[in-house]
Amino acid sequence: MARWPNVPDVFGWLSLNAQGHWRLHAEGDALAGVDSDNTWRPGMPMASQRINQFINRNYTKDAQGQWYFQNGPQRVYVRLDVAPFVLHTVDADLDRPTFLTHNGLRTQTVARWCLDDAGHLYADTDLGPGLVASRDLEQVLNTLITVDGDSLMDVLDQLLSGSATSQDVRWRDGSTASCHTCLFDQVSGLLGFIRCPRPGS
Repeated sequence: MARWPNVPDVFGWLSLNAQGHWRLHAEGDALAGVDSDNTWRPGMPMASQRINQFINRNYTKDAQGQWYFQNGPQRVYVRLDVAPFVLHTVDADLDRPTFLTHNGLRTQTVARWCLDDAGHLYADTDLGPGLVASRDLEQVLNTLITVDGDSLMDVLDQLLSGSATSQDVRWRDGSTASCHTCLFDQVSGLLGFIRCPRPGS
């Protein structure tokens, strides 16, 4: 095979929003405002289904926890508005803690959960960390049970008030994992990903 040419990585042109949609930043401004006013540019929707599918197939991460898609010889790094994946439930009975990612992959296990102060629920899956989609959030919170037998939904206010930082929760199939609470800005460090990749990171 021919050796790929040495081409620079691309930053600031692509983001993934909280709904699991790829967003194009035609001006390369995905990182604008990240360090100053925290008003992240929303970008534009990707109109081409073929391009969306291509990004979905080639989406992965580097050793530093920066997520990108491989475009031939080039890595196009992604600003993550919330998390590397957006997760949807795939089992109507919620018998097992498995999800379908925004790019069509099925997770198998969840090692831990995380609730942030904005009310987001994250699952640290075998594929990587993901945000439980807002449409699925309530049923997942109701399925997760604390050691005292309460649904996570019932103790949500207590958890988010800061009175607890970590506790074990159980899924319907009996699998147990810890659930952490933290600030939104602490999630990426806890779960090991970088929301805003930059050159030289």
